[in-house]
Amino acid sequence: MPTCRRRPTSTSRRSSTSSPACTRASEWRISPRCRRCLRRPPRPPRLDRRRTRRNRTTRDEASCAREFACSHGEGRARRGRGRARHTGHDHGCPGGAVSRDIPDALFTAFDRYERAILDNDLAVLDELFAPGPGTLRGDAAGLLVGHDAISAFRGVRGGVPPREIERIEYRELAPDVALLVSISRYRGGGTGLQTQIWERLDGRWLITAAHVTARAQALDRSVWRSVGDPLLQGAWEGPLDGLTVAVKDLFAIKGYRIGAGNPTFLETARPETANAAAVSELLRGGASLRGIARTDEFAYSIAGDNAHYGTPPNGALAGALPGGSSSGPATAVATGQASVGLATDTAGSIRVPASYQGLWGLRTTHGLVPRQGLLPLAQSFDTIGWLTRDGDTLQRVVDWSLSYDGSTSTESVFGESGADLPARLLVPDEIVEAAEPETRAAFEALLARIAGLDDAPSLRRVSVGSLDDYLAAFRTVQGAEAWRNNAEWVRAHPTALGAAVAERFRIAASVTRDDETAARAALEPLRDHVQSLVRDAVLVLPTVPGPAPMRTSDGDRVDAVRQATLRMTAPAAVGGAPAISVPLLTVPSQLGPAPVGVCFVSRPGTDVALVRFARRLAAGLALRKDLP
Repeated sequence: MPTCRRRPTSTSRRSSTSSPACTRASEWRISPRCRRCLRRPPRPPRLDRRRTRRNRTTRDEASCAREFACSHGEGRARRGRGRARHTGHDHGCPGGAVSRDIPDALFTAFDRYERAILDNDLAVLDELFAPGPGTLRGDAAGLLVGHDAISAFRGVRGGVPPREIERIEYRELAPDVALLVSISRYRGGGTGLQTQIWERLDGRWLITAAHVTARAQALDRSVWRSVGDPLLQGAWEGPLDGLTVAVKDLFAIKGYRIGAGNPTFLETARPETANAAAVSELLRGGASLRGIARTDEFAYSIAGDNAHYGTPPNGALAGALPGGSSSGPATAVATGQASVGLATDTAGSIRVPASYQGLWGLRTTHGLVPRQGLLPLAQSFDTIGWLTRDGDTLQRVVDWSLSYDGSTSTESVFGESGADLPARLLVPDEIVEAAEPETRAAFEALLARIAGLDDAPSLRRVSVGSLDDYLAAFRTVQGAEAWRNNAEWVRAHPTALGAAVAERFRIAASVTRDDETAARAALEPLRDHVQSLVRDAVLVLPTVPGPAPMRTSDGDRVDAVRQATLRMTAPAAVGGAPAISVPLLTVPSQLGPAPVGVCFVSRPGTDVALVRFARRLAAGLALRKDLP
């Protein structure tokens, strides 16, 4: 029987008998007859993939002589002549080309990792990643730092599709430190690449760093419902030429149905006969539609999760919730799949995902952007706006969409005098106190930096009143209108909603006419107070209490964050005022440094001036890096 022949190298830890060197020593295959390594011919042929895939028995030179018994699946060891014969199986046990000299223990650990990831065995995966805060895992969605963050991410990811290892390359980086690069071939087609650094710690091989390049997806269904290149072409020339738009799945697109984040609603809807007014305006300006992006169900959430289509990734903080309800447009913009997100904000659905994903997000003056062609949630507060990665792009969109309102004046955007906003900032104490301690500290440090700017705006502390009063009145009116808008459909499809949204509609159904009347009466003085504060100044406050919650957060945690967030976002909604979230803070989180937005609120009708004000302030802060 032929024997295993290899060339001794300094990287091998095992002794070897002298034998002729293989000219292609980095690639080996198992003979289907003797199951032992045979060196390739002197010429460097390509890997015989057809034979490799048929046998699935390739091993490195050290492990080929090893008895190998598979414990499950089609690869269960087949006994014959007293020897366990490895046959390949559904669980991704390494087959294909294997780089030589992989230590036995490392190969065993890698094989165990592959089995665990396909079985979604979280306990084994946790065991194979090195403990501590220094372990790394990265992919296209971002970088996870620390064992706990990686474990939390894995807990909500689910398993990976069936795959088999097609090739492994091994390099020794240092004693007890190795690099493994492997190519996976998926049964559904396509390949992926994973790069891992393994270290032998306390006698065990563990992963200390990993990067995963997954197979290409046609589209991420958690982000997009329909997508094209483009889905709809805008005017060939215009101020928005070159911009692509992700449209929240609440707006009418001619020839498409509105899905509202619910598959049953999508099935029962009819194709729209015209574009929504806000969509048409962007197309007329030269922007093109990239696609229809996901929304939380009926826009009745701010977390960004969806019980039917999954939760979009957070483009700024891997493993965190994306924020909603404009989750799809926000993620599309944050990940570079679109330039602009066309979205809505009732209680914070633009501002919250902007804060969570480090974006610029503008909630416009209530009623300023026409809502024709928009599926409503609560008309008293529903507002249209945009999400972008930078202030310059947002300014382009705002200048086009809002600078002309059909009249001969500019009062609707610049105020009665046409002048810019005054350089006076008001800090609402109650809202700042509602933020988490780390956010408050970062915000106070930002205020100190603003005070140190050349031509710094004045800063003054003010009171907005009881946040609970704002939230109580807001939620009552919102619930009453949400139920009126959707009661017929919800009654006809009682099991079609996710649990969290179904519970909100259940509460909304209990709002009486007297409750609504009393709440509307309570809103009037609250609205007047907000508008009096911003009559000749700009409110500045943290957009949300803190960083985005982890995707693994339980329902109670998500609901608690929702309540705390609504207390901070409700005053601007009640005031009908424009509010812009700007990514100016970085706050510690369980997943690493996380973005938190700073919100500026101005008087109704000053939307364009507000964006310019925020851009100037952000630019000034960026230039003064000498400030603490």
